[in-house]
Amino acid sequence: MNLNLLLENLTNPALLFFLLGIIAVRLKSDLEIPPNSSKFIALYLLFSIGFKGGQELAHSVFTLEIVWSILFGIFIATAIPFYSYFILRRKFSPFDSGAIAAAYGSVSAVTFVTAASFLEIQNQSFSGHMVAVMALMEAPAIVVGVILIRVFNKQSESKTSISSLVKHSFTNGSVLLILGSLVIGFLASEEQAMGIKPFTTDMFKGFLSIFLLDMGIISGRKLQDFIKSGWFAVLFAIVIPLLNGCVVAFASAVVTDAIGDRFILAILASSASYIAVPAALKIAVPKANPGLYLPMALAITFPFNITLGMPIYYSLIMGSCG
Repeated sequence: MNLNLLLENLTNPALLFFLLGIIAVRLKSDLEIPPNSSKFIALYLLFSIGFKGGQELAHSVFTLEIVWSILFGIFIATAIPFYSYFILRRKFSPFDSGAIAAAYGSVSAVTFVTAASFLEIQNQSFSGHMVAVMALMEAPAIVVGVILIRVFNKQSESKTSISSLVKHSFTNGSVLLILGSLVIGFLASEEQAMGIKPFTTDMFKGFLSIFLLDMGIISGRKLQDFIKSGWFAVLFAIVIPLLNGCVVAFASAVVTDAIGDRFILAILASSASYIAVPAALKIAVPKANPGLYLPMALAITFPFNITLGMPIYYSLIMGSCG
């Protein structure tokens, strides 16, 4: 891996604000972002990335590459929870194994947004349809996770139908907002989009920094208690995402030659959901322990991806292109 690339990423102001949040918790500071403000910023980031993705898609020519990218993304979201479940069953119950597998098969919108910022620093872009790929990867992982629980746990009491799970996945606030913003961005003319450009583009990095500060505070609070749960969960939360990201960094060359798109696919494969999946699993798998899969995704995998993961996947892709 290019050390200059790693250092450049580690000195990114947005990432440093994330580390500041963790440090604040360790110092027992009373620093915090008000919950309503944090929610607003999260909604803004999803709106901005969705709208800009729609604009990019509007200027793109529909090709087979878009179809293959979407199918590739859905395949990833289906395959990852399937093999992860059997690894997790070595240590965890069927309920927890299925929940963790669903979280790691699904995607993190915040990691996606951070990856978009990383690409901008590298003077790389990604296609607008990648926003749609991200949104479409939410539901398959949740469905596979619940199916595995039902198949391998005969005492499962879950009465939730597959159709209701899919509906809940797509009507989840974060998924609905980014899909809706994608459509609105696609329909808006270039002149109309310019009217809100200061809000959708110019303010983006500032809001991202504040949001990552909040994520750092939340991660810092969850990290210490989670580490006490055992080495297996910590190891899984690092090794499996790294493996997924590295494999997809190479395999994505089959569906696209675009460096930015390959990087986004690698990030989506390596990320874990801590927003949409927990909301769905609370209804579908109430016996699963959120104190396990939520800290794994937020306090371990998320920091790993935005510090070390992104430079690793980007270096692999650039190396394969050379």
